[in-house]
Order: sequence, then C-alpha cells, then structure tokens
Amino acid sequence: MPSLMIVVGSTRPGRAGLPITRWFAERTRAHGGFDTTVADLAELDLPLLDEPNIPRLRQYTQRHTKEWSATVEAADAVVFVTPEYNFGYPATVKNAIDYLHQEWHHKPVGFVSYGGVAAGTRAVQQLKQVVTTLRMLPVFEGVHIPWHPRYIADGQFRGTAEMEQAAAAMLDELLRVEAALRPLRLRSEGADAPTTGPGDGTSSQGS
Repeated sequence: MPSLMIVVGSTRPGRAGLPITRWFAERTRAHGGFDTTVADLAELDLPLLDEPNIPRLRQYTQRHTKEWSATVEAADAVVFVTPEYNFGYPATVKNAIDYLHQEWHHKPVGFVSYGGVAAGTRAVQQLKQVVTTLRMLPVFEGVHIPWHPRYIADGQFRGTAEMEQAAAAMLDELLRVEAALRPLRLRSEGADAPTTGPGDGTSSQGS
C-alpha cells in the first residue's frame, strides 16, 4: 500500500489546521488506499533553513534535516493542509519544502486549504509553482474550505457532504497518479544527480 504524508502547515497557537488535518486523516483512513502518516510542522519545529550546503546535494549536517529527509523520502504522496495568510501560504510551509530537494521528486501532491471567502485557493495556486519546480505533480482535485471557523466546535472539525466528496475525489486521483509516477521514483538515484550550469532554473536551491 502506498504511503501518504499529510503535512500540517500552520504552527500558530489555536490553529485551525490541526482539527482540519484530523478530519482529513480520518477520511484518508476510511478511503483505504493509503498508509497514512501526519507530519506536524509545529512538532517538527524546523528552524529557518540552517544547512550550509544547498539541499540538492543532500549533504545534510543537522539532525533535524536528516530526520525530515527520511520522513519525506518514505512518502509516496503528499497532502499539504494550509491556511492562507495575506493572499499567500505560511512561511513554515515554504521553509519545510526548501530544506529538501530530491526527496520530493516524482510524487503527487494534493492540497486541503482553508480561509475566508477564497477558501485558501490563492495560497494553493502559489504553492503549485513551488512544488512543480521540485518535480512534484499537483492533482487537479482539492479540498477548499471557506469560512472555516463555522465548521469547528469543541476542537473538532465537522466537514460538509461536499467536503467529504471533494476529499474522496482527491484521494482517488492521488492514488491513480501515484501509481503512474512510481516507475520514476524507482529509477536509480543517479538519474537525479545534481547538475550545475547557467540557466539551471532551480533558484530555490541557491546558496
């Protein structure tokens, strides 16, 4: 069974991301297509990128980086649960992504977003630009939750039937795309060896 890593993107006290993640994780387990794990960025507590070498080289020096690398490496698919802050995604999500490079390659990625009237969709559109640079493939289906506080009571998120359907559709698509991308992930690591030169286009992997 392929593994799905669900990333809790918000780290602030009182965050809505945790109950929303718990709800989505329950939907994932009920779906039955994935072995599910949750990576909570608040618990990981990654400092602002503190590695001396570019992530593309995988020459990690910090224990937290090595542990994060192993966690992401083990996942076959990824879902980010993200709020929208000022028309964008949280810095914590970008920092967690930027720590690594090859570990993200050829994995499907979905998004559960939440916010006001836009339901976090502007954050998702910006994140898609980031993840595609890392050779991830965003799936079309997604779960977008507008005015999310109205669905949270006593620390629990209660999604609507439409949200349940959206979650199931995204999980179905993640499962199909994961199977299609699997041969690429199984290629030898040498196929993703770092290269240098003008026009490389991997600005996020600079010094």
